[in-house]
Amino acid sequence: MTRNTFVRSLHDVGLAAWFGGTLANAVALNAASAQPRSTHDTAHVANTGWDRWTPVNAAAIGAHLVGGTGLLLANRNRVAAQKGVGIMTIFKTVMTGTALGITGYSRILGRKMSDQPDVPVDSATEPSQDTPQEVADAQKQLRVLQWAVPALAGSLVVLGALAGEQQRPSEVRRGLRNWITS
Repeated sequence: MTRNTFVRSLHDVGLAAWFGGTLANAVALNAASAQPRSTHDTAHVANTGWDRWTPVNAAAIGAHLVGGTGLLLANRNRVAAQKGVGIMTIFKTVMTGTALGITGYSRILGRKMSDQPDVPVDSATEPSQDTPQEVADAQKQLRVLQWAVPALAGSLVVLGALAGEQQRPSEVRRGLRNWITS
């Protein structure tokens, strides 16, 4: 058995940054954006924060995907042979795709706000009555998606923990035994 420390680290650190950064921005940045003195400054503060986070988030997601691909290649025989691992891998892949899609769509919505940085808003995800409709619509969707992304990324952390548990020697033996006898 060979070690996969590098790809496992890419996978885990990338996912940790994706999860932690989006959660921190939802909890802190979006709420803090409502603190400026002017409703015009509010959008600028939130946009600046999210625009600075975007390249870091993209790098984190890329590292996670490269690491995940490396782990899948390194464990392909176990994924195919050990009962339960293939299904977990498929589920995790679907969840990753969903998280990527929602992250990408959130960025598209965020660009609608960044493209109009001087519009009045109450916070990053709360329009004011003077907010242009296109920006207000994006904010309403972002109000939900700001929590969906870290929830999905957090789910991937849990699935990573399950994958780790499935690699325990006792689990591998039982999974292979069940696969052979089924």
